[in-house]
Amino acid sequence: MSSTEETRRSGHAKVSNAAAAAGTRLDPWYNTYADRALGMKQSEVRSLFAVANRPEVISLAGGMPNISGLPLDFLAEMSARLIRERGTKILQYGGGQGEEELREMISEVMRPDGVRGHPDDITVTTGSQQALDLISEIFLNPGDVVLAEAPSYVGALGTFRAYQADVVHVPMDQDGLVPDELEQTIMRLETVGKSVKFLYTIPNFHNPAGVCLSIDRRPQVAAICARHHVLIVEDNPYGLLGFDGDPIPAIQTFNPDGVVYLGSFSKTFAPGYRVGWALSPAAVNARLTLANENALLCPTTFGQLSIAEYLKTYDWYQQVKEYRAMYQERGEAMQKALKKYLPMCSWTKPEGGFYTWVKLPEGLDAHAMLPRAVTNLVAYVSGTAFYADGQGRDHMRLSFCYPTPEQLEEGVRRLSTVITAELELVDMFGIAHRHDVHELEDSGPAEAPSPNTL
Repeated sequence: MSSTEETRRSGHAKVSNAAAAAGTRLDPWYNTYADRALGMKQSEVRSLFAVANRPEVISLAGGMPNISGLPLDFLAEMSARLIRERGTKILQYGGGQGEEELREMISEVMRPDGVRGHPDDITVTTGSQQALDLISEIFLNPGDVVLAEAPSYVGALGTFRAYQADVVHVPMDQDGLVPDELEQTIMRLETVGKSVKFLYTIPNFHNPAGVCLSIDRRPQVAAICARHHVLIVEDNPYGLLGFDGDPIPAIQTFNPDGVVYLGSFSKTFAPGYRVGWALSPAAVNARLTLANENALLCPTTFGQLSIAEYLKTYDWYQQVKEYRAMYQERGEAMQKALKKYLPMCSWTKPEGGFYTWVKLPEGLDAHAMLPRAVTNLVAYVSGTAFYADGQGRDHMRLSFCYPTPEQLEEGVRRLSTVITAELELVDMFGIAHRHDVHELEDSGPAEAPSPNTL
């Protein structure tokens, strides 16, 4: 062997040994990652839904809006006109806070919720999911507490865990978050010296529970958090999608200085534009804008100005009403199918939004049952995805927004055959093993959301 070849092999061996010392055989950089990166993991159902997304599978899982009713010809002509007339603006960088003309239109979009927000207090984000990330970045230190409803949105839980926060759940019922439970939880945490940074809540047509925070509870929640100096992060992607009319006033209206209000065009218009926003008190908004600039320089100018033009030149609120009617028809089809095929279960009856929260009979485990459901060509999201502490095995989230009424009935029928077979096994062998909550206190790494769990 030549001295050159020997030196090359020796050097290669040293690099390999160094890599092995630094990480693993599969990832030599493993020990170099930040702690928050090691806390990330792929959703436990993502690989399963690679199968579930086949056309023969009826998916009752994903919260994808049905955009088939969009005025596509109008949008195509509008986009072409924008590029012809404003191409040098629409295809250029923008500001970190977002385009002023869109922020002015967002102020109008929030009015049905009773929110009176000035454009200067709005930061445009890449969907409301990025707003959650920015809020977590500027507020959360490792070990801080975030309060969230039980259950809560999986994408928010993953973000909070990525910033190494401790999520503490607060009970909810058919009327939403329970104010007495909220205050008791805050007081208990204060007693042990825990820093509660904010309450995260989805008051309208909750994801996944489908319920609304009642009008009489909203000022109570605002007052409790103000009394204990706890910020409220009010996430409202579904507020305009009530089946029976305009939404009730946002929590923000009862304490504008204590609420960061999040909105999105993903559910009421089109998710492909990836445009959301945060309305916040002036000092908070300034920090959100700085964090936004650090993260991505500026939100998409094309998406922002396209949505602004749509809002200015099209009857967007009539389009929302058409969405309401479509989702109401599908929600009613879901309720009818549940009554027909799943009388052994109980469920929420949403008055808007996308979701129904189903409780399984005693002894059944939604998480364990999911692969068998997919084998039976139907998919849902296990309730375990919506808790930070291992709860939820006795629940599943069913989404009615995307399938047709006929598909919804057939999907629930298929699901009934799976549940019936599971009940027969329970009757034959006894109650299935249930995880004790103490076994699951460390809920592990944060899950990244996917289109199936939105």
